[in-house]
Amino acid sequence: MTAIQSITKDPLLQPLTIRGLTLRNRVMSTAHASGMDDANMPDFRYQRYHEEKVKGGLALTMFGGSSNIAPDSPSVFRQLDVGTDRIIPHFQDFSERIHKHGAALMCQITHMGRRGDAQVGAWLPMIAPSPIREQLHRNFPREMDKYDIDRVVRAFGDAAWRCQEGGLDGLETLAGGHLIGQFLSPLTNFRGDEFGGSLENRVRFALMVHEEIRRRVGDNFVVGIRLSIDEGEGGTRFDEALQIAEILSREGSVDFFNCMVGRMDTDVTIVEENMPGMSRPLGPFLETVGRFRQQIGLPVFHAARVTDVATARHAIRDGLLDMVAMTRAHIADPEIVNKIARGEEDRIRPCIGASHCLYKKPHCIHNPAVGRETLLPMQVPKSDAPGKKVVVVGGGPAGMEAARVSAERGHNVVLFEAAPKLGGQVLLAARTSWRKDLISIVDWRLAELDRLAVDVRYNVYAESGDVLAETPDHVFIATGGLPAAKHFNGADLAVSAWDLLSGDAQAARSILICDQTGRHEAVAVADHLSAAGHEVTLATSDAQSAVEMGYPDRTVFHKRLAEQGVSTHPYLTLHSIRREGNRLVATMEHRLTHSLQEWTTDQVVLEAGTDPVTELYDGLRNASVNDGVTDVDAMARWEAQPVRDRPGFSLHRIGDAVTSRTIHAALLEAFRLTVHL
Repeated sequence: MTAIQSITKDPLLQPLTIRGLTLRNRVMSTAHASGMDDANMPDFRYQRYHEEKVKGGLALTMFGGSSNIAPDSPSVFRQLDVGTDRIIPHFQDFSERIHKHGAALMCQITHMGRRGDAQVGAWLPMIAPSPIREQLHRNFPREMDKYDIDRVVRAFGDAAWRCQEGGLDGLETLAGGHLIGQFLSPLTNFRGDEFGGSLENRVRFALMVHEEIRRRVGDNFVVGIRLSIDEGEGGTRFDEALQIAEILSREGSVDFFNCMVGRMDTDVTIVEENMPGMSRPLGPFLETVGRFRQQIGLPVFHAARVTDVATARHAIRDGLLDMVAMTRAHIADPEIVNKIARGEEDRIRPCIGASHCLYKKPHCIHNPAVGRETLLPMQVPKSDAPGKKVVVVGGGPAGMEAARVSAERGHNVVLFEAAPKLGGQVLLAARTSWRKDLISIVDWRLAELDRLAVDVRYNVYAESGDVLAETPDHVFIATGGLPAAKHFNGADLAVSAWDLLSGDAQAARSILICDQTGRHEAVAVADHLSAAGHEVTLATSDAQSAVEMGYPDRTVFHKRLAEQGVSTHPYLTLHSIRREGNRLVATMEHRLTHSLQEWTTDQVVLEAGTDPVTELYDGLRNASVNDGVTDVDAMARWEAQPVRDRPGFSLHRIGDAVTSRTIHAALLEAFRLTVHL
């Protein structure tokens, strides 16, 4: 079989027809709240974000995660408002933009019920089938009466009509965890009337909603439902989900099921079940969804950590799904389908499940252009003046990205790296427990640098003479940072997370970790060491550990540290360390009371960020045409740096060589400076 025949027969590239709508392949992006709305409307920025995905080849992009249909379902996390006719012109523009690329467009509509917030929007009480408080959003809803039920059913119909008027190809309602699902679930429905008790009664509201939607949009519009097919103990069971699906299918009001597993009403369930990340295996619910598909006669969609092409292909080829949703994977690389079709699967930028896109919506931890489609190009264009000599010093994330983008622009790139490997701090971070997939950030760039023939010189501690000998046009200093200097009595007795992960220091039996950043480093090392059997105590200067992380990572770390017996103590900063015999005594100051506490341990680990390594940069400034100054105003305008009117090289430092920051910040800085070269 030739390569072309293999691609043509690829299960992922086969079309699918649903109620007269033909989808060009089996790959989609599911609805999510991207945080790119303008006053709850999908304006230009929002549309461009989705347009990149369909330009990249997928068949269906679904948008508007948790789009609200009524005023007592207000925007909690920047959802769209489908409860007003004001949205119709936006839908029409959106549909035209997506359809010209040959893809389909659908919106998710919902009423959040108890999941909303009574103290935003119109400050209306939340409603629910029963007055059961949701732990995650913390509101006490009032029980719906018949008037509420009829009102919300009409609102669903009105919203569906707006979707159709806007030229969309279809819609889905969101049941799992939201109002429709709250009626379905015995965990949240304790009613004694015709809407509670038996399964037939609990499904009544969903049936009314979908019958009203079908009445308003007619027979030529695709309508689906996102349904939790197994909520776990006490919730909607798998066998009940099958009965619900059979009832909705029988009435002809539903054309597809977008299946989820689990719940979304607590920190833990939303991270482990609803939106699983790096801490969970690939495709954790595929087999369950596959069993559901085998027993119903309608197409099944599914999204949950299907991040790689092999898993996606398995899901379609083996009949587990009809449409595979690679939502976060398309945030990492909107070109997935095109790369499959071109036989370039090995060039797909991998989604590593870091959940950065959930925390800093919708930015990918290692694709700086995502969410900035109106500011940065998704594909790096060739320069109008290629062939410049670019020297990059330092092969961490910032340095690798600067080298990659400069080479994509068509320039000749030399990358000096003092170590025998590229990757910088990511190499250390990837050694910790469940975060091993971080190494893909490095591996993908290594492959790209090799493809682009970048001249990488390992084991070279570059000095000014090495740089100048290359006669550069542009120089980027990405020498990173070192653990921040310590200024207290006994500071020399502390070690850093780097020391332990690199093997420069051996972990002792009992360890006190003092975290002064709230970032990944301290909790990752605490997790790593406690899992290896060490007795770990974590002291943080914040009100809780991991405050600078998004809720997915923070929740995973909190759970793991609790399971492993790590005791965490808030509001403490390291004051001094002294030695007593063969042990250490750390004096900690409580930030609120200023009282001093003494802690005896075998080892003290201090995490306080990094100080930039700037010797090379400082030595090159006078020789550069810009004195090493990066024009902040040009950066803020997302423009190229000013061109100097005298010969010589421009000099910029990037990443942690500027100050202690995150992986995404380092990559973004490198990208935005080099994409204009």
